[in-house]
Amino acid sequence: MRPSFVPSLLRRPLASASVRHALLRWTVLALAVAVWQLAARAHGSVYFPPPAEIARHVRDLWFSGPVRHVFLTEAAVADVLPSLGRMAAGFALAAVAGIALGVAVGRSRRAYALCNPVLQFARAVPPPALVPLFVVIFDFGTPMQIASIVFSAVWPVLINTAEGARDTDPLRLEVAAVLHLTPAERLRFLILPSALPRIFAGLRLSLSLSLILMVFSELLPGTANGIGFTLTDAQSRSDLLTVWAALVLLGALGYLLNTGLLTVEKRLVGRGRTTTV
Repeated sequence: MRPSFVPSLLRRPLASASVRHALLRWTVLALAVAVWQLAARAHGSVYFPPPAEIARHVRDLWFSGPVRHVFLTEAAVADVLPSLGRMAAGFALAAVAGIALGVAVGRSRRAYALCNPVLQFARAVPPPALVPLFVVIFDFGTPMQIASIVFSAVWPVLINTAEGARDTDPLRLEVAAVLHLTPAERLRFLILPSALPRIFAGLRLSLSLSLILMVFSELLPGTANGIGFTLTDAQSRSDLLTVWAALVLLGALGYLLNTGLLTVEKRLVGRGRTTTV
């Protein structure tokens, strides 16, 4: 057997195992939905509609628009897109600030010792508890919502980035010094690739917090659109089907965003390992 065939032969069992794992996950989900469907039909409660009815309502409410609008309805443009825009802005700002400050804190032993108690305290504060504070500072509106997302989502990225930067192999730092790498080159080829797994661990936590804070900030009075506003409006009208539709939409968005981030992580972490010194 030629050695060049070995990697392809090794990849085949891994690919088949991943396919079996994916099929198992989707089978479990399908069984859970089927049990829910049968139980809801048998019970006939208005509080727990069948998933088929919820899915139909989700499509009619948000994804039955014209093709030129990517099947988005006016309700989707008015409520879903503003929520995603606020979440994306807050998450992006938190990610940039967290990575930049995390690298600065992690590479300085004195700065880490001084800042670590403050970082741990800030991480321990429940994010929804900070929303009233931002209401006082910014009043109701988009700036308050984005600020609450940024302030709550920045800490996981900052702390994990600092830990990742601190865990950079000292031997590689010595090799970088011998090679006379500039600080920018050390950051690009050594520190960031080494810290990437911890950075993405923080990003995944921040993504979940961003979704939670996006919805929570839209539940407050004074909000005129968004998925959270749709929830409160439907609850006030006792429209339980729309409440369930919004919950399903949030779960689907969370899953899709997390899957996308995991895909980016696999690509960048694998590439980062090949570019380290």
